[in-house]
Amino acid sequence: MATTQNQRLGIFFALALVMAATRAHHFGPLPDASWAVFFLGGFWLRGATRWAFPLLMAEAVLVDYFVISSQGIPFWSHYCVSPAYWFLVPSYFTLWMGGRWLARHDQGLRVSTLGLAAGALLISEAACYLISNGSFYWLSASVPAPRSFAAWGANLADWYLPFLGTAAAYVAIGAVLHVVVIQLARTLKQAGTQGLRH
Repeated sequence: MATTQNQRLGIFFALALVMAATRAHHFGPLPDASWAVFFLGGFWLRGATRWAFPLLMAEAVLVDYFVISSQGIPFWSHYCVSPAYWFLVPSYFTLWMGGRWLARHDQGLRVSTLGLAAGALLISEAACYLISNGSFYWLSASVPAPRSFAAWGANLADWYLPFLGTAAAYVAIGAVLHVVVIQLARTLKQAGTQGLRH
């Protein structure tokens, strides 16, 4: 979608703002949009992966650090932070790659694109969830022993739908904005073409 550097920067800063505004309150009234940000970033910023993904990843870590530190808790002592924390990088990258895959197979404003988007989101979100949840379950000291695949399966089932629902809702908002921007650009282009004819 973004063809100029200014457009890419604008989209990047918009995504970064959304993540900063929502990640600080994981379970607040405005749920964390990080998963959707990385998926949409892969779609909209596919040509800027080398700088956009690392910067968004750094932002996610900085927000986490700020939120945890502001509670007076040492970062590495927090319940959610363990050696598994570093698995957020490949987790989020699966979402980014899901967005990139969708961008490569984008068929424009068609129903088929909607089906591809749903499939790409479901698959990349499931991979992200397996990596992030699995690494936390198996590597974090916050999870009491003994650990088992049965208990992990129950844990996966408890959290999967809420994470999927939140990511899907934000991606749907992004898709609507995408369609509005494309339609607006077409309308402006047609108006400009008609103005030149007169």
